[in-house]
Amino acid sequence: MKLTNKLPAGTTATDLVLTVTEMLRAQGVVGKFVEFYGPGLDNLPLTDRATIANMAPEYGATCGFFPVDKETLRYLEFTSRDQAQVNLVEAYAKAQGMWRDADSPDPVFTETLELDMSTVVPCISGPKQPKDRVDLDKAKAAFAEVLPELMAGADTEKAVPVAGADHDLRSGDVVIAAITSCTNTSNPSVMVAAGLLAQKARAKGLQTKPWVKASLAPGSQVVSDYLNAAGLQEPLDALGFNVVGFGCTTCIGNSGPLAAPISEAINANNLVATSVLSGNRNFEGRISPDIRANYLASPPLVVAYAIAGSVLQDINNESLGDDTDGNPVYLRDIWPTSKEVQDVVNSAVTPDMFRKEYGNVFD
Repeated sequence: MKLTNKLPAGTTATDLVLTVTEMLRAQGVVGKFVEFYGPGLDNLPLTDRATIANMAPEYGATCGFFPVDKETLRYLEFTSRDQAQVNLVEAYAKAQGMWRDADSPDPVFTETLELDMSTVVPCISGPKQPKDRVDLDKAKAAFAEVLPELMAGADTEKAVPVAGADHDLRSGDVVIAAITSCTNTSNPSVMVAAGLLAQKARAKGLQTKPWVKASLAPGSQVVSDYLNAAGLQEPLDALGFNVVGFGCTTCIGNSGPLAAPISEAINANNLVATSVLSGNRNFEGRISPDIRANYLASPPLVVAYAIAGSVLQDINNESLGDDTDGNPVYLRDIWPTSKEVQDVVNSAVTPDMFRKEYGNVFD
């Protein structure tokens, strides 16, 4: 798969991954090895590459991989690998003909696809499969279109009271919002973006809807180190995204049960409750037995949907809520810029964190 150009401002590695997954599923790569190549690699950090490679089971390939280049070495050095090991990686890759730089000729493949990364837009995937990508600004309409089918003739507008609560529940409401997965939550750019969005949301007085069960399960303990160092764990906590563990949680159904009144309202009234998670898998029944529609999204979009509370809200264009002065707040008002994200990554993510957490793994 040839990658060209670079991601536009306002998009994330997750948006890129969901786009790649849609394309490769359409191509049909079951049993294939998929190599990513092209000039776009010069604009793609190793953490973004890892996020793409980690999606191989979802786009159906045996594996997805990238060549070794200077960015690989930079990452090894940044994560406190011994310099002798870094040198060995470089020497081995070059000796084996596996090294890539800007002057390397394109390899020859049995089949190729090409993606201009500048065309990638914010998106989510669902309600049932990772390949079901939909542009964010069309997500509300797309869910409204499939809702009658999911409800099998039931009332799509029905509002159900929740026992002991002062709110109703409707189909489309987000009852699980989880920042989870292996590589999405080990990618500093999207994790810092989620923290900054939470920080900006709290500054304006926004809060997670009361029917949303939120959680944060980083793929690496280093994530907690840099979120705390940047002062971003506190606003995430305030929105309910407390650290519940490290590694696989919601992706494999490990979010735990919904609150009993929420579960009862859903099942007694044939509601199509939804989840939004930054994971890899969203097959029906996998996330929770109470949830029939599940959407994959970037970590900052998971936070945004927790605040909105429903996938039947167009978070791209409709207000997420009102600020403390009663003014509407839109996603664009709290979405961090690329510079804001990079500034935090540069200041808060350090080699010492990797050395502290993982320096003794071979002892």
